[in-house]
Amino acid sequence: MIPWIASDAPFPAVEQALREPNGLLCAGMELSPQRILAAYREGIFPWFNPGEPVLWWSPDPRMVLAPSAVKISRSLRQRMKRGGYEIRVDTRFRQVMQACAAPRPGQAGTWISPPMLEAYTRLHEMGYAHSVETWMDGELAGGLYGLAIGRMFYGESMFSHRRDASKLALAHLCRQLAAWGFGLIDCQMETAHLASMGARPIPRKDFIREMKRLLELKPVPAPWRFDIRDASV
Repeated sequence: MIPWIASDAPFPAVEQALREPNGLLCAGMELSPQRILAAYREGIFPWFNPGEPVLWWSPDPRMVLAPSAVKISRSLRQRMKRGGYEIRVDTRFRQVMQACAAPRPGQAGTWISPPMLEAYTRLHEMGYAHSVETWMDGELAGGLYGLAIGRMFYGESMFSHRRDASKLALAHLCRQLAAWGFGLIDCQMETAHLASMGARPIPRKDFIREMKRLLELKPVPAPWRFDIRDASV
């Protein structure tokens, strides 16, 4: 059993999270921007299906990617050198979220529900949530979104309408975050896609310790503007 928390109650200690399913910590109803920010600052994130209560998670181990350690494959490096795309930031946040929420092959639905869309759009308006967008032939071809607090980035979701579009967005994001002194990208759950680009699981206690340090650093003002254009090296 997990505790049910009121909207004004503090989150339980992350050490109380279940081992199976890994990281499930508590449930509640509130999904306000303020509640989400409070959760992220404790190493907790919301993840639930439409129609469910808001479920809060803190898995152990935690999948992370150090921006300076991103792995760019030979084929992706060649794609970058060919060009033919543009990286934009914070120009179509809501559209990126909607694309991430769209049904995908082999999936019955999405966890990015209307309440999630509204809460994170508000966080974008507040300067915390950001989108990194890959544009091709004048169209949004892929991208990702996440939250930044201090010099910590919390990745949420990504999508591709054309080959390598999300990987291009992630590669450019990593280069820029490294230049800005961001130490970690929280990837939350382990996936083969992220592992192929250098993400790795670390113990939750190590994640929390490094996260707390990064949260204390001065944030980059919003809206973001990338000043590093070449992510191919």
